[in-house]
Amino acid sequence: MSTDPMAEIRASFFIECEELMESLQDALVILDEDGGDSETINVVFRAVHSIKGGAGAFGFDDLVAFAHRFETVLDQLRAGKLELTSDATKLFIQGADLLHDHIRAAQSDSAPPAGAEDVLKALEALMGDAAPEEDEAVDFTPATLGFSLDLPGLDDEPQLPVELPVWRIGFRPRAELYASGNEAVLILRALAALGETRVDCHVPDDLALSADTAEQPQLGWTVRLEGEMTEADIREVFDFVTDVCDLAITQDQPAAGEPVPFDHPVAEAAMTEPPAIENASPLRLDSGSIVAAANEDVPAVAAGAAPPDPATRNRAARPESEPAAATVRVDLERVDRLVNLVGELVINQAMLAQSVTEAGMGENPSVMNGLEEFMMLTRDIQDGVMMIRAQPVKPLFQRMARIIREASAAVGKEVRLRTEGEATEVDKTVIERLADPLTHMIRNSVDHGIETPDVRQAAGKAAEGVITLSASHRAGRVLIEVADDGAGINRPRVREIAVSKGLIPADAQLTDAEIDNLLFLPGFSTARQISALSGRGVGMDVVKSAITVLGGRVTISSAAGVGTKFSISLPLTLAVLDGMVVRVADETLVVPLSSIVETATLSPGDVRRIGRSTEVLHIRGDFVPLFDLGVQLGFRRAPASADESIVILTTQEDGSRAALIVDQIMEQRQVVIKGLNRNYGPIPGVAAATILGDGQVALILDPSDLTHPTAPEGEDEIALAG
Repeated sequence: MSTDPMAEIRASFFIECEELMESLQDALVILDEDGGDSETINVVFRAVHSIKGGAGAFGFDDLVAFAHRFETVLDQLRAGKLELTSDATKLFIQGADLLHDHIRAAQSDSAPPAGAEDVLKALEALMGDAAPEEDEAVDFTPATLGFSLDLPGLDDEPQLPVELPVWRIGFRPRAELYASGNEAVLILRALAALGETRVDCHVPDDLALSADTAEQPQLGWTVRLEGEMTEADIREVFDFVTDVCDLAITQDQPAAGEPVPFDHPVAEAAMTEPPAIENASPLRLDSGSIVAAANEDVPAVAAGAAPPDPATRNRAARPESEPAAATVRVDLERVDRLVNLVGELVINQAMLAQSVTEAGMGENPSVMNGLEEFMMLTRDIQDGVMMIRAQPVKPLFQRMARIIREASAAVGKEVRLRTEGEATEVDKTVIERLADPLTHMIRNSVDHGIETPDVRQAAGKAAEGVITLSASHRAGRVLIEVADDGAGINRPRVREIAVSKGLIPADAQLTDAEIDNLLFLPGFSTARQISALSGRGVGMDVVKSAITVLGGRVTISSAAGVGTKFSISLPLTLAVLDGMVVRVADETLVVPLSSIVETATLSPGDVRRIGRSTEVLHIRGDFVPLFDLGVQLGFRRAPASADESIVILTTQEDGSRAALIVDQIMEQRQVVIKGLNRNYGPIPGVAAATILGDGQVALILDPSDLTHPTAPEGEDEIALAG
């Protein structure tokens, strides 16, 4: 089935817009925190400029118009004619948010976002008297295009009116131009988009490349440009390469049709540094040839536009032997299919190992060596596929920054986002499903957690509240935390509301953790009045349900006057994990290897009893809670004898430890995760299931849930409501 090339180019444009918006948001954060420098301001300007140029190629007039006016203000800032204040930075951030909305609107062919005109007027008011005068009708013809254009009539040499201005452009790139990721052919194509063009290419007569000169540019061009454009329009094409090329722009003085050689006095006088090309013969090209050449195997980089972020700009310092890593875009469904096939491969590998053992071929060196190589190859394939799906959480965190800005403005509070661990990689599916729960938690922190500026100042805090969003890998899982420096949870009020709604009896004795967990009950809300953010009884119960579906859990910790922290623990991947296969009361179970610290043989002297039924394990001078896995899961009523029992020491995300008693450790192996939520529903203490090599189904345990001091989910609510 054939695909539409224009649709593919359009899709590439929007992907590039997302990358440009990411670099734009990073630069704005730097400007907001420490003021940045001129290069940071340039990054912001280049991103908006590149988006405008690409959008013009597809006729996204609303996007181009917004980006043009936004770019004009940024240009004044870049020129030092506008002071970068805190209020100005906030307006730039709002402008970036609306620019992103315009991109989304163009992508979905929907109406442009509302409120853009007010923000643009506020931005333009920053310029004051320095605002540049513009004609009523602004020409948004893109001067920096990274896409193939069909420009009809360029090679027909039409007779334009005599009164149209004719310009002569002398252009010779230096080595730095190519090293910075630009292409001369794209610049020539951008000039061809301005008007009627004829190009003369100058090739040295004594061209002889050597090892010393092979990487040095040898060609130069003279462009005769005729049409309704100004010198400013022409210079905009060379906006980001003026310092890495020799450039001369003059109005035509020689006889029409005569090329302007680089030693022409007009060109020489206009150049700050005369080009070093001598004895050059002109090679004439018409506009059609330029466009045709530009369409042949040229990467889609905006002509004349420097790379949008510092990391990309640093490529200029890399030697040719270290090219930038190539990337390829693949449909996510294909990756998912590959992940499923890898899972089946792991199961087949386990079945093969089981068959070899049952056939008594374990002593055959050739068979065992081949089986071990197969296992290593399977693991390498699995690791590679998981790396394809892994993505940093940075884009997700950037979206939360906007949520905070909008939520704080809605309730009249000053709140700032601080992020940590943005490079932490998570399975793409997890990231996509995590957006809604995080949005609920961020809004909850802004509305309920952070106090108003006057209350904060009265308590000796800064008027501006801070919400910290962090991500890290811990105990083989992904830990995402949302912490605020607000007033903390008002536990007496939470208890009062729970009693009034009949969720708990009036004489119920609850710990602080149990009171905090009341926030996750359906319909529970502490808001005194309904607002745009909260008060309708929908929120934290949705958060817990969404995270549970992902195989995760959410916990709360709060201190009065200090703040509240929500911790979300999620599996690193939803496909394959390393596990320890154990036997408990004739049942086969799997404990994730990432949560196991060590294993040991238990003796009666290692067990100490606290109270009536609580037992702890005394190990290396420390006391660790001890749980019989068979009793915890209901496989047996009485705990197993401590004599010669095997204990598995596990760790949790918060650093605490617990010990699990098992009957036998079978082996360590990779297992394929099969979710139970869709077909069965959540099970306390059970994360998922897997299929072993002999076809048997085994449960994959969640040690943290099994050893949590509170009752499993579901039992809590029944007991509290009883």
